[in-house]
Amino acid sequence: MNNKNDLCLLVMDNCAVLGEKINNELQKIRKVDYDFRTPVENIKFNDGEGKSIIKDSIRGKDVYILSDPHNYSVTYEMHGTTHQTSPDDHFMDIIRVISAMMGHAKQINVVMPLLYESRQHRRKSRESLDCAVSLQILEKMGVHEIVTFDAHDPNIQNAIPLMSFDNFYPTNNMMKTFLKKEQIELNNILVISPDIGAMERAKFLAKILRCDIGVFYKQRDVSKVINGKNPIIDHKYLGSDVTGKTIIVVDDMLASGGSMLEVAEELKKRNADKIYFFTSFSLFTEGYEKFDEAYDNKIFDGLYSTNLTYVPEEILIKPWFNCVDCSTYIAQIIDCLNKNESISQLMEDNSAVTSYQNGEF
Repeated sequence: MNNKNDLCLLVMDNCAVLGEKINNELQKIRKVDYDFRTPVENIKFNDGEGKSIIKDSIRGKDVYILSDPHNYSVTYEMHGTTHQTSPDDHFMDIIRVISAMMGHAKQINVVMPLLYESRQHRRKSRESLDCAVSLQILEKMGVHEIVTFDAHDPNIQNAIPLMSFDNFYPTNNMMKTFLKKEQIELNNILVISPDIGAMERAKFLAKILRCDIGVFYKQRDVSKVINGKNPIIDHKYLGSDVTGKTIIVVDDMLASGGSMLEVAEELKKRNADKIYFFTSFSLFTEGYEKFDEAYDNKIFDGLYSTNLTYVPEEILIKPWFNCVDCSTYIAQIIDCLNKNESISQLMEDNSAVTSYQNGEF
């Protein structure tokens, strides 16, 4: 086992709240009061350029950089105007921090719960291939391992065949919170994928619940492009009858949320009983007002998401939003990796359903 002082957390300012929780959980796991965090400062100059400073020695350390590239609450001043820090800016700060180590770290790992540019994981014709390129940059910078959650397409790891890439799912944590609150009948659940692309996640959840699965096929008008997408003409459902069922609609990411709400409306037309949304990352890129309206109209009964990426306080207090804390899970992952122990059990954990069936909560 490595010495406890070998582990170092470099918590970026976009991940400060989650980083503090992870540090506290590591202290509990290792039964120490040692602060695993090494202070790091990311500075922005008035012209928009920046630099990073590591405030203490990381020589010989097993370093874990914690970053949330989609945290839009972080701002900076440029030419007298306040700017929100973009995912591109956050990623550049990771590069700066790595360069500030000057090769002194024993090992560099990047914990990026929401993988940077994960939706640009493949290309057609002259499109950029941003996710693959960013991972290759980290590889060339000397990063040993990437830790991420619910990658939009886990096959992106093929872009870096010689670098460790571990993709975890927060499903068990979400199920634990869901089952504790809702107290539903497991034999009346049906898992629904909102589109073909989310089928693997839906299968993963259905396997844990040992239930049936359904999917919606989005028929799009390929002759038009609105807001960068072909508009949806119709949702065609494939699967068993949803009448009277408790539905869980599962996807990796909620951007505007329009697609999920449309699926919920279609399920209500088919006489589904309760409808819940499961999504690892809630971005709400177009606000939350339509979720308020849909909830008031009883279109859906709750949304379960995580603290793996930034969610503003005004959404956290919504009656329909349920935030699942994943800090313990991340701390367990970092603890195992630092000790060079197997992570298989953490990847395959489905204890929530078993505990629920045994009446443990």
